Amino acid sequence: MSARQSRRKSSKLREAVAAASSDHDQQQTTLTTNSGSVSPVEKGSVAEEEEENIFLFWPNIIGYIRIVLAIASLYYMPVHPRTCSVLYSVSCLLDAVDGYAARAFEQSTRFGAVLDMVTDRCTTSCLLVFLSSAFPRWAILFQGLIALDFSSHYMHMYATLVVGGSDSSHKNIDKSQNWLLNLYYTNKGVLFTLCALNELFFIGLYLLAFSSPWLSPHLLKSVEESSGRHINPGAPVNTSLLRQMFPDPFSAAALEIARTNKMDSLGPWLIAGISLPFMLVKQIINGVQLYNASKWLAEVDVKMRKEKGLPRNKAKAKRV
Repeated sequence: MSARQSRRKSSKLREAVAAASSDHDQQQTTLTTNSGSVSPVEKGSVAEEEEENIFLFWPNIIGYIRIVLAIASLYYMPVHPRTCSVLYSVSCLLDAVDGYAARAFEQSTRFGAVLDMVTDRCTTSCLLVFLSSAFPRWAILFQGLIALDFSSHYMHMYATLVVGGSDSSHKNIDKSQNWLLNLYYTNKGVLFTLCALNELFFIGLYLLAFSSPWLSPHLLKSVEESSGRHINPGAPVNTSLLRQMFPDPFSAAALEIARTNKMDSLGPWLIAGISLPFMLVKQIINGVQLYNASKWLAEVDVKMRKEKGLPRNKAKAKRV
């Protein structure tokens, strides 16, 4: 046999071995796929899906913008009512935008829903805390509103998860459960109107704190004193918010704050008066929400106790 023929046979032998190895790999891949495991192609697609970053979804980015605007409004809240009101209002209005973005981009997530609710609760509570300091005689009322807002939403969300499971939404309320909550959560117009005008009422009260001496003489007095109108050298001073910020009532900063805060009270009165009924309806819904959530949790507790044979004393008495 010549050397050339030997090389040809060796080459054919290597090709046969390579072909057999390729067939074996294909069979292994087929067996792996049929046995329920993930094929290499599927592994690649799964890896691509896992790379999706929930935190960078557009609705969540809008939520982050809301938080930044809310923090900025809190920064200006003590001394710049106009700037604070604009920033706070834009933050609240974006609450409706993130919902549309979630539906448009198919990016509805549980993280986004919780982020939205937490942002709403925190921003409203911070404003109510300021109103408690601006209207000290009504502080207990604002504190009660904070407690009602937090407790009703927490109880409602927890009850929804317990009754409906982890896949349920706190907005999926059937008419048989409560017609008012069903209308509130399923009708987007009703939900937006009540939430927006509820916040608008508190914004109106906030502006009245800087414009109405009848409602907030304590805070307005500090502004007037900071402007130097009613302060004489050597006169006693108070311990109000602006007084603590500017020890010298004749300083340029104090005079600028007094000039900026000066506003007519007609607009804030109209805002507060028009939005007052809607705020009251919103608080009624919070109360109904708290009551129904408590009732749902109690029903679940009764069912679970029956399944466990509790209370055991009564069970033993029946056996005897």
